[in-house]
Amino acid sequence: MFRLLSCGYALGFQLSVNDDLEAPGIAWALFAMLLAWSAACAVAYLQGFGRRPAWVLAEVAVVVALMLSTEFVASDQWALDNQSWPTTLWATNATISAAILSGPVPGMLAGLVVVAASAVLKGYVSIDLGRNATIVIELAVGLAVGMAAQTARRAHAELQRATRLAAALEERERLSRQVHDGAIQVLALVARKGREIGGDTAQLAELAGEQERALRRLVSSAEAPPRDDTVADLSAMLLGRASDRVSVSVPAEPVLLESSLAREFFAAVTNALDNVEAHAGPGARAYVLLEDLGDSVTVSVRDDGVGIPDGRLEDAVGEGRVGVAKSIVGRMNWLGGRAELTTGAGSGTEWELTLPRTPGLPHR
Repeated sequence: MFRLLSCGYALGFQLSVNDDLEAPGIAWALFAMLLAWSAACAVAYLQGFGRRPAWVLAEVAVVVALMLSTEFVASDQWALDNQSWPTTLWATNATISAAILSGPVPGMLAGLVVVAASAVLKGYVSIDLGRNATIVIELAVGLAVGMAAQTARRAHAELQRATRLAAALEERERLSRQVHDGAIQVLALVARKGREIGGDTAQLAELAGEQERALRRLVSSAEAPPRDDTVADLSAMLLGRASDRVSVSVPAEPVLLESSLAREFFAAVTNALDNVEAHAGPGARAYVLLEDLGDSVTVSVRDDGVGIPDGRLEDAVGEGRVGVAKSIVGRMNWLGGRAELTTGAGSGTEWELTLPRTPGLPHR
């Protein structure tokens, strides 16, 4: 629409100055070229191939060439007293095209090229903004249109991403319902009936129960919406460690952290769980609780095992075994968080791992 309006303005300008030109016939021939190029640019833009760097560069070149053709259709005095032919408004189309394609900086650079062509015609660069505001207009248009185009592209990309996530989540929920209404209910029924019958079927019931719990964990982790590579859902990562001996409790909403922080945090939790499996005793169970406190995230890892006697950690460090000091405490300190241990002989162990949330990261 702007291109059409600028062509109309250029036509009005041509009609008003036609008698003042030295070569009006050449001016009308060039104006016919202007209309043909404008129509080609409009079609190219609507079809898509006009939104490519090569085409925009060609548009800038054509605009500059038509501006410089003022020397062939008008006198030097006319060029000094008037705006360049075929009007600064029409020349601004090149600035707008560059700004839409590549953003504010290329748009402003294209505007400076238009200003430079005008300066070549006049033989000087005008700094009198009251009489010649071409440079202000071109830079302002390049900046404003470029920023608007970037914002529009980001909004469009976010909308597309949200649409894909919504579609993926809907499909996951559909599959989850099918699994829950089918396989999980059958496994639960087999487990319950097997325990009621007893005897040899008790072992079958136990296996069915384990598979039911594993399938429920898989469905729960699959229900989490997919995220991009910059953030990770700590809830989904922790649910992957759930088992018959590890109980995991997480918030209903995803707990998002930067991917690198989430991996290191999860590694610290994993090390704590590995210690439970290795040292807490054969029948020990672990309980993991994830809390999103807004400005920080806390994971508690508690077990009902044999605990750690007083002085045992110091002895381990003296013997060169620094798994707790390095893998848990050291990792949390490196992340800018903290790790607190509560334990005692016969009373199990409890780790409380706290990590400050990165400012600006979305959460509940």
